[in-house]
Amino acid sequence: MKLHLTRPDGNNLITGYGPGWVQINETRHTDSLIIMPGQLVPEWPVPDFAQLAAEHFEEAIALKPEVLLLGTGARISFPPAACLKLLIHAGIGYEVMDTAAACRTYNILMAEGRNVAAALII
Repeated sequence: MKLHLTRPDGNNLITGYGPGWVQINETRHTDSLIIMPGQLVPEWPVPDFAQLAAEHFEEAIALKPEVLLLGTGARISFPPAACLKLLIHAGIGYEVMDTAAACRTYNILMAEGRNVAAALII
């Protein structure tokens, strides 16, 4: 699905997504990643939701977002409590949703000027 054609203020924008890919600033990515308005971690080492572990959140926490959107793939799945506990202790809000919803929500929050990160399992 194609989303936006232009990048507001030069920020990272999700410009499209589909099964097995996400497009950021017109560049297609096929591996899981973390995106923020001013940063991109293109190779987040989470090949699928079943392999998600607490240590995978350390990189996102180091970016210090206000809120982390976790895109869990084609369907919403809730991560283990240990993963979410790390975010709570770091004072980072979180929302868990499927990856398509996380892409749309990221763009809305980014456009509002929020310090948002999206960790997307592709």
